[in-house]
Amino acid sequence: MCLLCHSGPFPEERFQGDMAPSLAGAGARWSEEQLRLRIVDSGKVNPKTIMPSYYKTDGLERVAPAFRGKTILSAQQVEDVVAYLATLK
Repeated sequence: MCLLCHSGPFPEERFQGDMAPSLAGAGARWSEEQLRLRIVDSGKVNPKTIMPSYYKTDGLERVAPAFRGKTILSAQQVEDVVAYLATLK
């Protein structure tokens, strides 16, 4: 999902995005808390972002009825992504 917009140190992934910052060095640039906030609700870091909020259910617009009140990622999945990104030094 991340590579739709981001690129990173993933040579095995042929197609990577170029609309957002590279994930290379993400663990060196941001703390785990900062990474978590960017994943959970990136709008708090950048109100003009187009990155979806992966663990937010309120205040969203244009959400299909079947997905209202549901997060994109579970809390455990958010923590797994944070842990992985933190390794990208």
